[in-house]
Amino acid sequence: MDITSFVDLKELQRIQDLFSDATGLAAIAVDAQGSYITKGSNFTEFCMKYTRGSAEGAKRCIKCDNECKGTYFCHAGLMDFASDIMVNGERVGAVIGGQVLPNPPDAEKFRVIARELGISEEAYLDALKKVPIRSEKMIRAAAQLLGSVVNQLVNLSYFKKLNEKKIELFDAEMGNAQKAAAEIKEITRGLEQVASMENILSVNASIEAGRAGAAGAGFAVVAREIGQLSHNAAESYAAIQRQTEQVSACISKMSDIKL
Repeated sequence: MDITSFVDLKELQRIQDLFSDATGLAAIAVDAQGSYITKGSNFTEFCMKYTRGSAEGAKRCIKCDNECKGTYFCHAGLMDFASDIMVNGERVGAVIGGQVLPNPPDAEKFRVIARELGISEEAYLDALKKVPIRSEKMIRAAAQLLGSVVNQLVNLSYFKKLNEKKIELFDAEMGNAQKAAAEIKEITRGLEQVASMENILSVNASIEAGRAGAAGAGFAVVAREIGQLSHNAAESYAAIQRQTEQVSACISKMSDIKL
């Protein structure tokens, strides 16, 4: 299932941006393959330029991205989150982000990380000073809220698109059903005419059999049977006609449904 085929990406971006503006947390959405479907909101220089900008840092970040779920501490000591986007039990993407500190940072700890990543310690610490600090409780609640809101938006978009397709198909099949009903009516009229002709032939045959006397007795029996068959056929055709008209009426009523 391709999330981009039914979700309103502009609305998703708007919600993501508002979330980041309100909380200070970074956020971005990805599809089921991990490709970005929105632009990053509130991404920090600390993460994007320095941590992910180094070969070792990028390697560690990718490992976190692939393996970590929920709200968690990344390898660099910041809090991040990853919330799956689910539609009908299928994972169609995720909203990820965070890049915030739950407490004032321990400078020495980050100096060690900078050395491990081959980054200038002073530049790393300067970038660290710009990272927002939020309580762990607030971070977890915000991440859960964004995941819930995005899932609601995506599912509403999915069912809206699905219903649009159903209505389109319904309209097309409705037209086919109306056409078929009209064709059945036409065929039934022809069959009624045949039954009527058979009845007339049966009457004429009975008359001729009566004139023939004993010699026409067998022919008279056949004539009566043909007459009965034509009578039964006429009743069946009339019943088909009534049912077809009822189906047509039902189709017309469904076509007229309005909200």
